[in-house]
Amino acid sequence: MTLVDTVKQDLVAAMKAREADRVGALRLVLSELQKSVKEGDGDELAVLRRERKRRLESAAAFRDGGRDELADGEESEARIIETYLPAEMPEAELRGIVREAIAETGAQTPKDLGQVMKAAMTTVAGRADGKRVSALAREELGA
Repeated sequence: MTLVDTVKQDLVAAMKAREADRVGALRLVLSELQKSVKEGDGDELAVLRRERKRRLESAAAFRDGGRDELADGEESEARIIETYLPAEMPEAELRGIVREAIAETGAQTPKDLGQVMKAAMTTVAGRADGKRVSALAREELGA
């Protein structure tokens, strides 16, 4: 069963349960997933990560603008999307990958961050957010 099928089933269940917020979020996710399939991208997890990131950025913008009720709605949608994503990588494992990337690339200064990020992100393969990887790499490089 594909992710699109799973989302469709969950959408039907949410409609039957009259969960309006969940229905709205699932419709948006399903639309983006179907658009991705139609365009030939095929990377469903990348679509989900992108949509979650959009929701979290919108929530932060709403909070900055004093619109907490809208921010809560965006965060709620982000949590719904997160249920379809694999678990985030633990901090210790991620730190180990960053250290390996630093050793592999021979990076020594913060100027080498790009090389470290490239090596680390290929190993991480979407199991951690790029911001987390970047923060750990900066920390390890002493930036």
